[in-house]
Amino acid sequence: MKKIALITSGGDAPGMNACVRAIVKSCLVKGIVPVGYYDGYDGMMNNRFKEMKTEDVVNIIQRGGTVLGTARSEEFKTVEGRKKAIESLRQNEIDGFICIGGDGSFTGASILGDEMSIPVIGIPGTIDNDIYGTDRTIGFDTAMNTVVTAVDKIKDTAGSHHRIFLVEVMGRDAGFIALETAIASGAASVLIPEERSNIELLAEDLRSQGKRRGNLIVIVAEGDDAGGAKEIHSKLVPLMEGYTLRYSILGHIQRGGSPSAFDRILATRMGVYAVESLLNGENNMVVGSLGDKLHLTPIKDAVSKESIPDLEHLKIIKALKTVC
Repeated sequence: MKKIALITSGGDAPGMNACVRAIVKSCLVKGIVPVGYYDGYDGMMNNRFKEMKTEDVVNIIQRGGTVLGTARSEEFKTVEGRKKAIESLRQNEIDGFICIGGDGSFTGASILGDEMSIPVIGIPGTIDNDIYGTDRTIGFDTAMNTVVTAVDKIKDTAGSHHRIFLVEVMGRDAGFIALETAIASGAASVLIPEERSNIELLAEDLRSQGKRRGNLIVIVAEGDDAGGAKEIHSKLVPLMEGYTLRYSILGHIQRGGSPSAFDRILATRMGVYAVESLLNGENNMVVGSLGDKLHLTPIKDAVSKESIPDLEHLKIIKALKTVC
């Protein structure tokens, strides 16, 4: 194997640069040319790439975002789009392909690999933590820390004004960020897609905890069945006479920022492991972590099987409810 292509694809996640660095340096040590394509599959289809060297990854381990850029490509989903990508890979004599991204990116990588007969390895880079076969995805830890820091600040003003705040966090259709940050921030309640929400029961719960008229936080996953924080706020207000409610949507600040030490280490380990897996003849696999060990999961399982948070953690929040 002489050349390995790599991309970052889908939503950016803190730690992607650390992973790119690990792949590039690991390749160079083994005498392999790492070829970075810009802006995910879009760059691959348009043959925008760079044969990367050590100086390309100096001082990027601490940076958020991705130096390669990323994009979601509708064209790549077509046969014609993938033919352009395959032509680029063949023209550049690529022998293996590493994709850092989420389940949609892995689906594209697997199809591309089959159509071109090139080995493919995926690395889970998404703040949502919703990839089957891994305890943690690159970016999840940093996103959690960002949310907890923001909620801590919201709690300052909630307490000063005796208000109840609904804080909406990312996660698409998965409640990992919401559930874990609810515990870490000491939230009064949490709404996640994996559990159907009952607004009347939520109002009753908040009234029982908030007789002091405020300083309560409810974490809302953006994919909750009752809606986002804005919608839930409008439903709660008529049920919460005598209370002042506000909502805050944290949005894309959860994607940015310098990656945590945990994400830097995870990304680095996964990057090295992906290169070694290609050299060992592995194909159509996704790197995952179980405890402190790395392993491989078939891409078809990673994209088709559901990953859900540990719902036992809901009991922790209920056990710590404020009684006043």
